[in-house]
Amino acid sequence: MSELARLIEDYLGERRREHVSPHTLRAYAADLRQFLEYFTPPDGEAPRALAIDTLMLREWLGALYQARLSAVSLRRKLAAVRSFFQYLVRRGLVETNLARLLRTPKAPKTLPRVPTAEQANTLIDGVERAKLEKPFPERDLALFEILYGCGLRVSEIVSLDMPDLDRAERWLWVRGKGRKERQVPYGGRAAAALDRWLVKREAAASEKAVFLNHRGRRLTDRSVRNIVKSYSILLASDPSLHPHTLRHAYATHLLSDGADLRSIQELLGHARLSTTQKYTQVSLTDLMAVYDKAHPKA
Repeated sequence: MSELARLIEDYLGERRREHVSPHTLRAYAADLRQFLEYFTPPDGEAPRALAIDTLMLREWLGALYQARLSAVSLRRKLAAVRSFFQYLVRRGLVETNLARLLRTPKAPKTLPRVPTAEQANTLIDGVERAKLEKPFPERDLALFEILYGCGLRVSEIVSLDMPDLDRAERWLWVRGKGRKERQVPYGGRAAAALDRWLVKREAAASEKAVFLNHRGRRLTDRSVRNIVKSYSILLASDPSLHPHTLRHAYATHLLSDGADLRSIQELLGHARLSTTQKYTQVSLTDLMAVYDKAHPKA
């Protein structure tokens, strides 16, 4: 194994110990192994980390552009390499993070697709009332109620443990991105759905997760996405709905009903207010649609 390959594995091991989300870890592992492959000649060994200079990094990024990757993919791959080089700086293996000198590709500004409050509630009511012969209908309803009622990321909802629930005061203790923790309140409907699920919950030995699979073990990110997609297809004929759609709906509907951006930022666990501000653009877009449809001079 080359030095570069070993350092990449060491870096991924450190991120794993930091309890980064499985989704992030998988993405960074794939991106860094592609990075290693690019610098490994067919019959040779990858260069030492200290030998990789700015010109080599620019050639690597240029190859990604030539492969016609999307701006979002380019940004993610560059973020992975920057994080890896910062790890090398911390270990004293390189002096500076040369990857930070590369220009970040601009991503197109797209607005999240958001269901109306009526559509979101109709879907969740359907989850509660539908007779679909699902194995864990109480669990599925609680998932939908928490996703929409608390605006959690999928990684956050699968990492919820039983001690994270304050059922008396209706608070969740949430571990978000960057190991940041926050408290999020939940309402009456979510409380009722949780109570119904927890009566049925049968955990394997020592399993603390709130949401479990058929083996009594913690649900995975993919499982939650599949559950949401399954119900959205069956009840709304919409295969595009995913857990993050409900997070967008949570934020947008709070804003529409008068919540201030700072409060929404805290509830969502955004590090920067600018991330939360995209929901103001969603609301403005909705207002323009109403205006264009209803005003006689539109």
